[in-house]
Amino acid sequence: MHADFSRLTFRPGKHYSAVLTQQGRVQLDADANEQAAIERYQLRALAADLIGRRGGPAAAAGFAIGYVPGNHDVDDLTIGGGRYYVDGILCEADRPEPGIAVPDDGGQDNSGDAREAPVGWTYWDQPDAYRDQERDDDRLPGEFPFLVYLKVWERSVTAVEDPEIREVALGAAMPDTAARAKLVWQVLALPASELSVPDGGASRVREAFDAWAEAYERPGGLLAARARRPERASEDPCLAHPEAGYRGPENQLYRVEVHHGGSAEGCATFKWSRENGSVVLPIASIEGVWVDLTTLGDDDKLSLSVGDWVEVADSAYVSRGEAANLLQVEETDLPGRRVRLSAEPVPEVGRLAERHPFLRRWDHRAPRGRDALPLAGGALQLREGAWLDLEDGVQVYFRSGGAYTRGDYWLIPARTSTGSVEWPQNAAGEALLREPAGVRVHHAPLAWVKGPTTVVDLRQTFAPLTAPTPQ
Repeated sequence: MHADFSRLTFRPGKHYSAVLTQQGRVQLDADANEQAAIERYQLRALAADLIGRRGGPAAAAGFAIGYVPGNHDVDDLTIGGGRYYVDGILCEADRPEPGIAVPDDGGQDNSGDAREAPVGWTYWDQPDAYRDQERDDDRLPGEFPFLVYLKVWERSVTAVEDPEIREVALGAAMPDTAARAKLVWQVLALPASELSVPDGGASRVREAFDAWAEAYERPGGLLAARARRPERASEDPCLAHPEAGYRGPENQLYRVEVHHGGSAEGCATFKWSRENGSVVLPIASIEGVWVDLTTLGDDDKLSLSVGDWVEVADSAYVSRGEAANLLQVEETDLPGRRVRLSAEPVPEVGRLAERHPFLRRWDHRAPRGRDALPLAGGALQLREGAWLDLEDGVQVYFRSGGAYTRGDYWLIPARTSTGSVEWPQNAAGEALLREPAGVRVHHAPLAWVKGPTTVVDLRQTFAPLTAPTPQ
């Protein structure tokens, strides 16, 4: 979750059932967020225990798939409305109710002309998939059979992407308040060649799909973090305690995030932020390498400076999960509220206002010294089996043999009062390896499309637990 948190403290293994507020204490964002996480975890665990890995209510099961041949156009799928649970997570495929507009002159409303909205969606207009008919990779497989499945995960949304959650009464100079966790579902297609079964009954296809999905859901990389006093820390003795490992002047929540996935020997890269990636600036327009912004930040710490690495993003870019190269700020125009980047952003990202484009700042810098990590596409090349310096004594370690997925991230709270970072350790004080804090992705098979007129429904349904009392 990219948001301005102090830290995230929920740990399922501690088996806490509630956060208890004490009188006269400071109220922290971490406490409120942990309470919400506890409730969400309990509710989803209960739903998964009762329903199983996936299922929909028999009378209102959603995501029924229908195949629509394209003839001279691209093929399409229909996605039926209703509800479906994946690992206890509720997914809803119903469209929002359309509103009825009232004319500005106060005359007769248009309710008589209102059209009833479709119940479900189609493959091309589903809300968070952002499929593009001009891209070959987005089109449905050209050969039968193929599998249609549901991909589910959560991401954070701030007022930059959804201005309605900002309280405008606080004024433009005030920061936004609470962020939101948004459930994202996408209906996608998988060629039969990707599965270990070319064809077969529903049970065999489900088993083959589960084996395929397991590889994508299993965390592939482990990381450890610590704080160690830099070699030349004595040159700045007044910034922190002489023996402090973390030398930063303020408390921070470091975020280490995989940018390009893969293996360390391949093309895996990572980036990091001392603000949990929460420094985002809305884009007004893009002209070549110049990016016009609606604001340059609330203060110097949350603004942009020459040399900063930024990611041009919007709702579609985040939902599709495709990595573009990070770009560097080469010039800032404060009166004009714009910046000049090292290259023009990719044409597909940041140009449509309805997708709420923004710049996200990352805090790593160009490599220095003999042992510095080289850059690849603006991100740092991932190196395993060695402690890597971030800044101010904060170090991270990637375990050898990892397979990394774009978006995997770890959070490292750094505290000035202890001169260290909050990270689990063994009895000897050695940092322990941990799986990524996210992103947790879930999958469910929906349909096996055997031909233009043959679609095998792979969904599972459940009946209500209650029934009328016998008379």
